[in-house]
Amino acid sequence: MHFFSFSFALLFCGLVLAQDDGSTAGTEENVEVQSCFPDMCDLLKEFGAMTEKLKAMETRLKDSETRLTVSETRLRESETRLNNSENQILELRNKERTNVMFSAVVGTAGTLGPFDTDTTVIYKTVITNIGNAYNQYTGVFVAPVAGVYYFTIFSHAGGAHPATLYLFKNNEHIITTQDHQSDYDTADNGGNAVFLQLQQGDQVYVRLAENCHIWGYNQHTTFSGFLVSQM
Repeated sequence: MHFFSFSFALLFCGLVLAQDDGSTAGTEENVEVQSCFPDMCDLLKEFGAMTEKLKAMETRLKDSETRLTVSETRLRESETRLNNSENQILELRNKERTNVMFSAVVGTAGTLGPFDTDTTVIYKTVITNIGNAYNQYTGVFVAPVAGVYYFTIFSHAGGAHPATLYLFKNNEHIITTQDHQSDYDTADNGGNAVFLQLQQGDQVYVRLAENCHIWGYNQHTTFSGFLVSQM
């Protein structure tokens, strides 16, 4: 563009010099020097106006590019927020669909125990096991999700031996149900319950204390639990 302007300027100067050389000598009072031809002046003015318009268009184009960049950035931010919202919705839906609850009884003929050492009680007969978190072959409940759970243990036994059950979370003793040995009391019931905050994979189970027994038949001795609130 600068080369084009320079070419016009050279053409203008050449025309002015040619006009001066070709003019007839006269008196100094009558000499009138023309700065340019009228057509050439109009052309130069139009060219200058076009140059200013092009500069203005370039400025507007740069402003438009800047606004476009800002809009693209905002669009990407909006897409990120949308993806985060969708993930949160999916998590909430998964929490709503997570149902965990079980009940099981010892289910053995006669009594369970006494044993020489503390023994994990295996509640073999499953009544309910929604979510399959309780294992009827090991007697262990494994939390499928983090949350607050509610557990209960109930027992029935005769008086010939003590009847003591411990509920454990992993290796931690949490609660106890207990009945002492008695020569005159033929049968007793015991029970306890607790809310536990568990992480995924935590284990909850019941152990029968050494030299103790419980009745296993007629669905007297139970172990139950359910998910109250997912964390």
